[in-house]
Amino acid sequence: MLNRQQVLAAFEFRHACKQFDPAKTISADDFQLILEAGRLSPSSFGFEPWRFVVIQNPALREKLKQTVWGAQNSLPTASHYLAILCRKDDMRFDSAYIDHFMREVQHLPEDSVERKRERYRIFQQRDLNLLESPRALFDWGCKQAYIALGNMMTAAALVGIDSCAIEGYDQEATEKILADAGVLDRDKFGLAVMAAFGYRINPQPAKTRQAAKDVTVWVD
Repeated sequence: MLNRQQVLAAFEFRHACKQFDPAKTISADDFQLILEAGRLSPSSFGFEPWRFVVIQNPALREKLKQTVWGAQNSLPTASHYLAILCRKDDMRFDSAYIDHFMREVQHLPEDSVERKRERYRIFQQRDLNLLESPRALFDWGCKQAYIALGNMMTAAALVGIDSCAIEGYDQEATEKILADAGVLDRDKFGLAVMAAFGYRINPQPAKTRQAAKDVTVWVD
């Protein structure tokens, strides 16, 4: 197990790396570790709304530069470039995806399937009002995708790999490029967030954060 100092060192090491060394490539084993950190991440009710698309095709990366303004330097230089997609209507309590997931992935017995579906229905319809609009349901799924993203970037930092989360893009235009490339079914998925991984080429800037006392409240 890692000790406290090793964990904190990884968080100190991690920063938003905007440009990578194009001569350095992440090994297949190390990038698989990053993907596993995402796959093993927690999600609400354990329903895993995400899909990870690793974009290595140079022509597609070049095309994405037209719409992803936040990755002008990382798209050409990152060792690995990732789009995290999130399911849309599939995440409804009454969808075929959720039924399949409970039975074939979670292997729940029949009575547990029905109890979980009902609890999930109440959660979506009443507790968080997620079914008021397709956007509300999609945004809820994207919140979970960010859990996976955070775990992937932390896993990368733990093995000395740099990363940068990327939200700076035209959603409509970028989704169209991914759909035209055959990697995004827009009826079922939307783009939640992107991320670049590689090795820094410039020195890390000084890390600035608020003091712990300014962001933490204890209720005893």
